[in-house]
Amino acid sequence: MKFTPTPLPEVILVEPDVYRDPRGFFLETYHERKYSEHGIRGPLVQDNHSHSRRGTLRGLHAQIRRPQGKLVRAIEGEMFDVAVDIRRGSPTFARWFGAVLSGVNFAQLWIPPGFAHGFCVLSETVHVEYKCTDFYDPKDELAVAWNDPAIGVAWPIENPVLSAKDQNAPRLADLMERLPPFPTP
Repeated sequence: MKFTPTPLPEVILVEPDVYRDPRGFFLETYHERKYSEHGIRGPLVQDNHSHSRRGTLRGLHAQIRRPQGKLVRAIEGEMFDVAVDIRRGSPTFARWFGAVLSGVNFAQLWIPPGFAHGFCVLSETVHVEYKCTDFYDPKDELAVAWNDPAIGVAWPIENPVLSAKDQNAPRLADLMERLPPFPTP
């Protein structure tokens, strides 16, 4: 299993060992001790599964009072997954990292608490599963504009399909009072 640090120090790309034979494959998608030794700590309390079509962009989303760490993977299809540091006072504030996750490469992205998360679909469809360090609370959720020029995510799609919430999400500069402080507890 390979744990690769990214330009955002707490964001980690995970490439599990995949054991293949004529029957198919086997891999560990989570192992508490191994992940914890590499900076991915729980508890992981909620699993989510989403399905989206080509061109869909979901995000950028975070929770403020109860920030969620997320261990994200695509189980089928392909997506471009993004983490954005939204912690006020962080040395990497408003910086982002993105990686292609797919049902073929089996890669995972660890997005720590205090980071916004988003992804766009590159294949016909994608099934995404992610584990969270805290429970989802819709009253605590915050959305940041996916195309905020202050962040400058280089999304690999044009004219994404967006939810109403994501179409109307404010820029980071308009959310400063609500953003979590650095360091995030």
